[in-house]
Amino acid sequence: QVQLVESGGGLVQPGGSLRLSCAASGFTFSGYAMSWYRQAPGKERELVAGITSRSGIRNYADSVKGRFTISRDNAKNTVYLQMNSLKPEDTALYYCKASLVRSGTPLMDYWGQGTQVTVSS
Repeated sequence: QVQLVESGGGLVQPGGSLRLSCAASGFTFSGYAMSWYRQAPGKERELVAGITSRSGIRNYADSVKGRFTISRDNAKNTVYLQMNSLKPEDTALYYCKASLVRSGTPLMDYWGQGTQVTVSS
């Protein structure tokens, strides 16, 4: 059974930091690209950061570049999102996604249930 379980969310003051984790099971983690998305109330879900399966190439939304870092530990089947210099506009439900991609074609996606991040003083 495929599972993606996010953790690490919470309430933090502006300028603070959080580290999100997403623990995966039920599939070959190392073969999947991993990404973090977020969805704020009344807004569409948006890509925050992604990391490829083999080469570990990272990409980020412009709004988080220089503040957020995505990483993965294939030995622990876990992907992380280190979030620094948090802003109120980073407040959202953060989701982890696993994607199986072959020759540039997405074949399978799995989603976690999300973890809430609230940035407020």
